[in-house]
Amino acid sequence: MFCEFNEKVYLCGKIVELQLKKLFLSLMALLTSTIMYAQTEISGTVIDPTGETVIGATVMEKGTSNGTVTDFDGNFTLKVEAGKILVISYIGYLTQEVPAQNGMKVTMQDDALMVEEVVVTGYTTQRKSDLTGAVSVVSPSDLAKQNENNPIKAMQGRVPGMNISADGSPSGSATVRIRGVGTLNNNDPLYIIDGVPTKAGMHELNGNDIESIQVLKDAASASIYGSRAANGVIIITTKRGKEGKVRIDFDASLAVQTYAHKMEVLNAKEFGQVMWQGYVNDGLDPNSNGLGYRYDWTYNAQGQPMLNGITMNKYLDAAGTTPAADTDWFDKTTRTGLIQQYNVSLSNGSERGTSFFSLGYYKNKGIIEQSDFERFSARMNADYKLVRINDRDLLTVGEHFTLNRTNEVQAPGGFLQNVLQFNPSLPVYTTDGKYAGPVGGYPDRENPVARLDRNSDNRYSYWRTFGDVFLNINPLKDLNIKTTFGIDYAQKQQRIFTYPITEGTVANATNAVEAKQEHWTKWMWNAVATYAFEKGLHRADAMAGIELNREDDTNFSGKKFDYAVLTPDYMWPNAGVGEAEAYGSGEGYTLISYFGKVNYNFADRYLLSLTMRYDGSSRFGKNNRYGIFPSVSFGWRINEEKFLKDVSWLDNLKLRASWGQTGNQEISNIARYTLYESNYGEANFGGQSYGTSYDIAGTNGGQTLPSGFKRNQLGNDDLKWETTTQTNIGLDFGMFRNALYGSLEWYFKKTKDILVYMPGIGVMGEGSGQWINAGEVENKGIELNVGYRGHIGDFQYDLSGNLGTYRNKVTKLPETIAANGTFGGNGVESVVGHPMYSQVGYVYDGIFKSQDEIDNHAVQNGAGLGRIRWKDLNNDGVINEADQEWIYDPTPDFTWGLNIYLQYKNFDFTMFWQGVQGVDVISDLKKETDLWSGLNISNLNKGRRLLDAWTPSNNGSNIPAISTMDNNNEKRVSTYFVENGSFAKLRTIQFGYNIPKTICEKIYAERLRLYLSAQNLLTIKSKNFTGVDPENANYGYPIPLNITFGLNVSF
Repeated sequence: MFCEFNEKVYLCGKIVELQLKKLFLSLMALLTSTIMYAQTEISGTVIDPTGETVIGATVMEKGTSNGTVTDFDGNFTLKVEAGKILVISYIGYLTQEVPAQNGMKVTMQDDALMVEEVVVTGYTTQRKSDLTGAVSVVSPSDLAKQNENNPIKAMQGRVPGMNISADGSPSGSATVRIRGVGTLNNNDPLYIIDGVPTKAGMHELNGNDIESIQVLKDAASASIYGSRAANGVIIITTKRGKEGKVRIDFDASLAVQTYAHKMEVLNAKEFGQVMWQGYVNDGLDPNSNGLGYRYDWTYNAQGQPMLNGITMNKYLDAAGTTPAADTDWFDKTTRTGLIQQYNVSLSNGSERGTSFFSLGYYKNKGIIEQSDFERFSARMNADYKLVRINDRDLLTVGEHFTLNRTNEVQAPGGFLQNVLQFNPSLPVYTTDGKYAGPVGGYPDRENPVARLDRNSDNRYSYWRTFGDVFLNINPLKDLNIKTTFGIDYAQKQQRIFTYPITEGTVANATNAVEAKQEHWTKWMWNAVATYAFEKGLHRADAMAGIELNREDDTNFSGKKFDYAVLTPDYMWPNAGVGEAEAYGSGEGYTLISYFGKVNYNFADRYLLSLTMRYDGSSRFGKNNRYGIFPSVSFGWRINEEKFLKDVSWLDNLKLRASWGQTGNQEISNIARYTLYESNYGEANFGGQSYGTSYDIAGTNGGQTLPSGFKRNQLGNDDLKWETTTQTNIGLDFGMFRNALYGSLEWYFKKTKDILVYMPGIGVMGEGSGQWINAGEVENKGIELNVGYRGHIGDFQYDLSGNLGTYRNKVTKLPETIAANGTFGGNGVESVVGHPMYSQVGYVYDGIFKSQDEIDNHAVQNGAGLGRIRWKDLNNDGVINEADQEWIYDPTPDFTWGLNIYLQYKNFDFTMFWQGVQGVDVISDLKKETDLWSGLNISNLNKGRRLLDAWTPSNNGSNIPAISTMDNNNEKRVSTYFVENGSFAKLRTIQFGYNIPKTICEKIYAERLRLYLSAQNLLTIKSKNFTGVDPENANYGYPIPLNITFGLNVSF
């Protein structure tokens, strides 16, 4: 190993030596070419923002070939007339133009600022100062500090108006919503990676390969993507090589993870205590329980029951194989997780082309036993200038290509609820070493440890290749033509094992395996022409293009029962001897698009942008297959006006306004068709026991379908796009040499013609359900982003924060759909006029604590001491369905993020907070922490809050009295389960140290940084929130606390 390291160091040293020789020869040629001129030799130094010298920076006299490069100390000398303009450039820094003078010192500015200056806006780029739409730029360096597998998840709290929700699962998958929920269907944004569109999982993308991320939020910026842009667009550009020497970057990190917040459940003794209380409250004999608990109890002088002691039978079953225990099931099924991440990249470039290559590995062993996620990634980006005439690249070819392989074992569905419910009195194993299970009166739940063991072989493997090749032609100085072919191909393979359940009363001898394959093939081709024009105070550019997208999805599986040997190596479908099942399907769609855009700038003061896209999709009916998506936007750079020219502290003040339309086509590829399905004959597996009794005249193929087919969907030739119309007004500002900067946005967004499935009632074989355009939704909101940066000597700081708020309302929906509760209203009230997914329910009005309270309250079935009291809203003296109101709104008052970055010499510190304020959460968990009979299933374990339940001697409690019955229907939807889900989380805190360059040079490194960080270290939540984590209020995979150590090294 040591020998291999020495060989690598030697190789890196030779590369550096060769590059220096090239630089020396170039320097000699440049010096020779300038001997004929009578010039004065000047000297200077180039440093970076931290004061460290920049080695190898290019120093050129503007408009000439006279130049040089800086030495190892950042110094240079050059023969040039004083006052001439010098152009100074280097990889990773902004190019600077400064007048030549002897003894000059030039401080380079980080390239991160340049990323903000030039923004990718869809098929082309724009200067940020020329933008007229709502575009947020996210720094990949900030995301890297989150140590998240998924770069999109790492954006939580960093973009106002962009809400990201996720649990702590090892894969890091996340749900993204930009400017609210705008449709009843898929609300996911469109992702554009190096020009190729996708909606597939971003957790498969290596975040270390990302160069820049832009979020297009309004219609003016997103309408260029037309029918797929209604939910916003996220543009990701990956890294490319830079001109200069070969650069090698290596990043590694190791993290341990554990519970940040743990659910508190009853132990065996506490369970017995709570169960006893429930029995005596209901007037039952607690010793009649079938769980092996024995109670010594009596009544005191006041007639109140008193528990003196609890014992248990030594064995819980008659066979004497299941001993009584006190098992902490959370401890048995969780662990300290471990995350490993390694990335290496090589980049290089010259005047003729650039190349970037990376390899990455990520492994996350989650905090739930047996769950894990693993990813291997490789990327190759390159471009080459085939033909160059003077300073114009006539013909350039290139590619962006990545290959990823992921595999994962997911925690079983509903697993944490299983862990909470499984009784602590049961052991993990029986006396003969087998998994223990429910016996006697214990409820039929699987042993959580056994369940994890049986699930551990259900690993999927997922291959994904994603990329493009392009040809760029620059026939005229201001005319550019680019054609791109991109592909996104994914394949998923998995075997799902059904092993026999051997424990207790849930025993099931069935064994089987299902082998599945799924394939997703998406490809696109486009051709885009751009033309730039500039004359005097007028500057304009135009873009026109055509694009074709095609997607084909197929899946098939085979399932076989009854295997002689129960091991993964043996359990392939052909080895089973029992019944066989086979399934499969395939579908696809085509999208063709024509689009164009014109930008105009007058005197850097007045800006205008026009966009138009024309899309045609095979997903829609023949009468509405094409749609037009226009936008217009204006900008006024007020600070460029004469009346503000003398205001030296104002660097930027730009007013923006936009209007535009985007579309949504995220429905089934076969939504427009009339569909029939075979429904004939009998079979034990995969078949049906009934069929139609008459023939149906086929209308989807021009033939008569035989008996045994039924129609289950009615076609719609008028089906069309959802259309979102959005108005946006924005203000950008920068002051005090842009030390203080930010933006303010207001928007109104309305979506109409929402695609909904209208259920129909028909006779058997004549289904009349149909996809139609029927709904409307509104969103409006405000977004603020502000920051302040600067330095005091060697101390640098950058403070930034953002805040977003929006309001959502369903304004139109067919009555039958509005009333069924799918999108809100619980089937009690129509959701129209209210936020999507809002809920109606009863209002909690405390606990009945005396007979007088019961007697003086409205008539309530189930009323009793210690029972929940419901508010009589209509004052009619009876509690019934009329006493419900809107009690739950999932829309937060606002979301926010705060980032603090400090640097002193070689030390740096980052702290990032993210929060949500004023949001309701419905706690299903509370039904199992506060109600003994909340699920109408006896003897499930519960949360520890029940230890404080109401009793006559604990009259101050507001937790309902324990009861073995739910005569009061206390699990009904009510404000008792609606809680304040506000939180503030310390997402990241990181300390970093850059090793001095003098030490780095000894190991041939340009940079070596070490860091220690923590994620989710602290959560501040409402004192009234009773759950575990308001961000993950119920049974999602726990969001862990991570402690990470890492290093970044560059050669």
